[in-house]
Amino acid sequence: MANSPALVVLAAGMGSRYGGLKQMDPMGPNGETVLDYSVFDAIRAGFSKVIFVIREDFAEAFKSSVGAKFASQIEVAYSFQKLDDLPEGFSVPEGREKPWGTSHAILAARDEIDRPFAVINADDFYGADAYQQAASFLTSNPPHDDKAHYALVGYHIVNTLSDHGAVNRGICQTDQGLLKGVEEVVNISRKDTNEIEGIALNGSACLVEEDVVVSMNLWAFPTSFIKELQDHFVQFLTDHINTEKSECYIPTVVDDLVSRGIADCHVLETSSSWFGVTYPDDKPHVVESIKGLVDSGQYPSPLV
Repeated sequence: MANSPALVVLAAGMGSRYGGLKQMDPMGPNGETVLDYSVFDAIRAGFSKVIFVIREDFAEAFKSSVGAKFASQIEVAYSFQKLDDLPEGFSVPEGREKPWGTSHAILAARDEIDRPFAVINADDFYGADAYQQAASFLTSNPPHDDKAHYALVGYHIVNTLSDHGAVNRGICQTDQGLLKGVEEVVNISRKDTNEIEGIALNGSACLVEEDVVVSMNLWAFPTSFIKELQDHFVQFLTDHINTEKSECYIPTVVDDLVSRGIADCHVLETSSSWFGVTYPDDKPHVVESIKGLVDSGQYPSPLV
């Protein structure tokens, strides 16, 4: 399926705040994980390959509990994010233990990325429409110009709020459907007045409209992004390799490439609701949300 995209799943994190390997935590009615639903949705949307970026220390458990479920339905590949997987001329500074960020995680899969691809977090539920939007973008004929064309699947903020506390979100600033910037707003929650309120980076309170579009880190890229990412990562290491806990993030790379005119980034608005598991108290909400989708017939049970 030469024209069908790949899905790169960033699954190397152990979920330190959650207290366990949340990528394997059962959430569905028959023990399905959030990641099971992500792969299921990707297959339905026409993705032909899934690449799990994991760590070697839990590779066998991950392959048997997650990857093996879908091996007969989609091409499955694994890549390992390693701290010492660095470009020529660079080495890990003494005392460095933290990985180099989401950009480095994508680069870990560079040898497996042989077609246009989307990128997701392993522990986030993005919804069927989000994968349809990404697949449609990745399989469409791009404009004939010199720019690369990327995409971000954007969610209406009302579909990403939590009933269990405030959240932080990146609010997309767009112009004619293209991403111009992301404004970070923290401590966002629905107040007793039913208004949505957050704190801007300058510390002031701000009201947020329900249809504002936010980024939940579902990206779509052509294969040419890997070369741009490699170049950016070299510059990042040149500037920050000795900065403890420094990380190279996907939005920073995209912003740099857009600002330099190398690429544009389309914002694809989805009708899906997003939910994720950050803390143990989030699990009941996710379990109930998935049950609701299953009960309404949007997913079979058991899933696979």
